[in-house]
This record gives sequence, structure tokens and C-alpha cells, in this order.
Amino acid sequence: MGLARPVYRLLALAAVGVTVLAACGTSSSNNAGLKPNGSYGSIPAAGTFGHAGTITVAFAPNTSPTWIFPVTPGANSSVYTSYQFQYEMWRPLSWFPDGTQQKEDPAMSLANDPVWSNGDTTVSITLKNWKWSDGQPITAKDAEFWIDLAQAAVKENPANWGNYSPGLGIPDQITSMTANGQTLTLNLNKAVNPVWFWEDSLAGVIPLPSHAWAKASANGPILDFTNPANAKAIYDFLAAQSKSVSTYVSNPLWQVVDGPYKLTSFNDTTDAFGMAPNAAYNGPHAQKVSNIQSVPFTSDTAEWNAVKSGSIDEGYVPFPDLPQVKSVEKSYNVFGYPGFEFNYVTYNFKDTTGDFNNIIKQFYIRQAFAHLEDEQGYINAFFHGAGGLAYGPVPAIPPSPYTPSNATNNPYPFSVSDAITILKANGWTVTPGGTDVCSKPGTGAGECGAGIPAGTKLAWNLIYGTNPAIIGEQVTDLVSQAKKAGIEITLKSDNFNHMIATYYDSANPSGINLWAMEDFGGFSISTYPTTNEIFNTGGTFNIGEFSDPHADALIKASTTSSNPDAVKNEASYITERQPSLFEPVVDNIQVWKTGISGDPNSFGSLTQFQLNPEFWYFTK
Repeated sequence: MGLARPVYRLLALAAVGVTVLAACGTSSSNNAGLKPNGSYGSIPAAGTFGHAGTITVAFAPNTSPTWIFPVTPGANSSVYTSYQFQYEMWRPLSWFPDGTQQKEDPAMSLANDPVWSNGDTTVSITLKNWKWSDGQPITAKDAEFWIDLAQAAVKENPANWGNYSPGLGIPDQITSMTANGQTLTLNLNKAVNPVWFWEDSLAGVIPLPSHAWAKASANGPILDFTNPANAKAIYDFLAAQSKSVSTYVSNPLWQVVDGPYKLTSFNDTTDAFGMAPNAAYNGPHAQKVSNIQSVPFTSDTAEWNAVKSGSIDEGYVPFPDLPQVKSVEKSYNVFGYPGFEFNYVTYNFKDTTGDFNNIIKQFYIRQAFAHLEDEQGYINAFFHGAGGLAYGPVPAIPPSPYTPSNATNNPYPFSVSDAITILKANGWTVTPGGTDVCSKPGTGAGECGAGIPAGTKLAWNLIYGTNPAIIGEQVTDLVSQAKKAGIEITLKSDNFNHMIATYYDSANPSGINLWAMEDFGGFSISTYPTTNEIFNTGGTFNIGEFSDPHADALIKASTTSSNPDAVKNEASYITERQPSLFEPVVDNIQVWKTGISGDPNSFGSLTQFQLNPEFWYFTK
């Protein structure tokens, strides 16, 4: 896995019995089945409702939730904690994505779409008439409460909220806000791109029950949380309660919810949890909602054995086991689709070893290197056909309204001969199977480029993560193809945590000259796929310190301009300039028993790391 970013975007013993919910229905999708282009397998149409029960859901190793309070620190920030645990109990203002589609699902959203004014410096969002599980109405005051707590959190320490981006979005750009009944109005310090602010910031606001939580101690009075001192005290109390994992079920705070579920069990040793339906849930759901029971696994092998034995209701297919999937297709539905994300081999633009910094800043070098990557070959050989092409930060699939044309038509098709031609045309003596050297130093046409002395070799290292195994398979082939063009790359394996701690220029300056390239995985991206903080100069997640003034301008425009195509223009330029070597995306392959059915979108959303079992039921 890679860095989970941003987080907007599987359960120990569940309570017995089924609660009939006050409302019922489905989400905005139809029930005609689902097989989007590029998917592995398909989702059948919803079957006839039989009964509710308890559905067991598999959690992969190291993905169990670790934090319950929905202002989540960076150390706990993952799609698993947010999308597959917190979101079962507390819902955000706007729901993204809609199944596998990278757009809003209005029926699942807690609020109507935002309305803008004052030159895109004022935004209002009106909540629907949903209720808390204790019967109190959800109001704009509850959304304001979350924002005030997030502000108190990052004021103490920016690491207290994993999605915090200093100076950008919520809370830093808010100069004032007003909660009037169901409508929350925010005034901002400057104009923003309305779509960016909505999808990447405002949509992720999670209204919290201020009538029950706005206190600084278990038995203390309800405080005015708009007072910063009170907000700090409330935040400190709630964060402390969230650290007390053993009290998650017994603590009355966490029983006041607006999502489809209430927590009924939590094992503080295994992190397994169980949930039962929230009878007051106002959103769409099945006729009767089943309990859910998480089953954490310590290894992919153990999880796959559970699928093969039929002892888990919903699970996943580990990639090495995909060739065996037909053995379970009589008992399970199988569906795979890429998450909206990108994987990459990133370059270190500061590594002075062998003048790599001067080599890699040459655009032609990155163009040549892109020609050495055989994406379709990777998908066929290593992904067993279950993957999608991606030539930049926005993949070809899932499709998005912001997908640029060069994301679906490879601008640098696999060709070792094209790579060799580019190198020869820029002053390098190419020795296939050996090591290329710069024979024409200088900055003119046909020369190697600034800072590259005569005799400089195209030789450097590449650090890669060992899990999942397909990372190693891809980079091994890449090194083999590069050698054919005379580029000598030394591979070194590592693990994700050590890589991020060591080979991350801004986070560990002492490690700058230890690496030239690295492949730790990649990033999940929001439905509005700006690469802000990843490829802009000084960005928090700009691991190799790529810097390009035009990229900076385009990224800034995607967050501040009113141009609806701004983020598409950004993605197109990043794809062209190749600040990193982008890799294909892997299908997230899910399985669920054939006797379990529901809205097809609720199963499609599993591939996007969303868990929506409120739509699931047994057909017999």
C-alpha cells in the first residue's frame, strides 16, 4: 500500500437481532448490475431480499481501525480507519465517490451541494433533515463544531489532523463562519476553485453531535465551542477518549451517531469490531439492515484460506492467489477494479551522487526513461490482467471528468529503441548492456545538459518496497529494460515504513544522497485529483523535491481559479513532464458470497475502499 491521501475516502461479535430502520431504499444507482469498462468480473443485479443477519467482513493485515474520534491524527490516518470504520457511524457532508464512479452520490450526502457567492469567497451548504441516534436534529452547528475542533487540533500540532494542509482549505482559509439552522456559511480569505474546495475540503467535514460532545470531561457541562479555549479543551478531552481503545463500546460518547451503524464490540487486542444497525439512520439502506462483524487477518494467506473454506462472507483476493480465483467462483461473486489512485517510481532531484540531480532534471532523461516502462506487459505478466493503465497522476481508469487526453493515450510508448535514440541525440554514448557516458557535455543542442561533466555515467540506485510483491516484479523488469539502453540501476529492497522515514528529502535531509529513485507504492487521490502537496515546490508529500514553476502555477490554479478545466490542465502537464515514473494501477479484487446481495454500487464501492454494508442482505 502507499500513502493514503486524502482521507475523507473490514468488523468482533455483533449484537444479535435485526432492527427495522425508519427509512429504507437504495442509493442513487440502479440495480441492474455493474461491469464498468476495465473491470475484473462483474457485479450481478440486486437479488430478492430474504432476510438480514450478521455479515462477516475481512480486514487485510495491518488495516484494522486505530482511532474512533473523527478528527484523525496523521499517524492513524488511513482509508481503513476513516472509510471503513468511522464512516459507518458518522457521515460527511458530501459522499464521494458514487460506487466506482468518481462523482458525488447525492442520496448518500448529509447536505445539499454548496452555493457560492462574493466572487468564490463565500460558500453556504445546507444540511438535510437527518437526526442523531438520540433523536436530536443534525444542524449546521454540528458541522461548525467539527471545524472548530479541527482548528483547535492543528493549532496544538499540525499532525493532529492527517488531512491538514497549512494555509490551504479548511480550517486555515476560513475567516468567519455562521451556523443558521441547517445552513453553514463560510467566508474565506481569498477566492478558491469552487469544485476543489468542495470535493477536497468541505465535503470531508463530518458533523459531530455538539449537544453531547461539546464538553471537556465526562460529566462536565456543555461548553460554547466557538470560544477557542473551550474548543481546545473539548478537543483534548475527545482525543484522550479516542486513545482509550478498551472503552470504545462502553463510552456513551461514541454511541451518539448519525451513520447506519452503532458500535457493539471492539477487541482492543485484535482491533476486531462488531456493529448493529442505527434505528434512527436517515440515509438510504436495505429493507432491513444486517449486523456487521469484522474479521482481521494476520496474513493474506490466512484470509485467502478463509475464502476458500467459505468461512468469511465478504473478503478479497490477494494478488498472488488470483490464478486460483475460479476455484471459489461457485460460492462467491468476484469483482475487481482499480481505486482512484496513482502508483509511481519517484525521482530524487536533490541527490548529488554521480550528478544524478543534474541528470534527472533534464526533461529528455525522464522522457527516455518513460519509454523503458512496459505497462501493458506488467499488467499481463504480473497483474494477471487485473489492472489499468496510468501514464500520469490521473489513471485511465476509473474514468474521471478530469482525465486529460494523455492519460488514456500513452505519450511515451514502451520502446527501448526510442529511449536509445533520445539519449544519443542528447550527447550520450550509448552502450547497450553496459553503461552510457556523457561524451558531449554542455548546454547546447545535442549536448548532455547543465551540470553534467564529460564522462558522467548513467548509473544510480533504486530503492523499492517488498510488499506487495508486484512492486519488485515491476522494477526488476524496468532495470532489465534500462540495461538494454545502457542505464545501470542497482536495486535495493526495503519496507514501506523505513523508506518513508529514510528516503524522504524534506522529512529526512540527512538521507538526501542515499537514494536516486524509489518505489514505495503511491497515493490515493480525491475525486478532484489535484497533485497539490505532491508535485508543487515545497509540497508536504513532494518526496524527491521536484520543482517546476509552470507546474506550480497550474497546481495553484487548480485550487484558486474558477476555471473548471484547471485540474485537467494540471494533470496533463504533470503527465507530460514526468516528475516521476507513473505505473499501472492494480485492481482491488473483492469477493462476497453468492447468497448475499444488495445495491450493486455498494459492492463496487469496496474497490474504492468504501464499506457500505447497510445495503447488503441475505437472499435465502
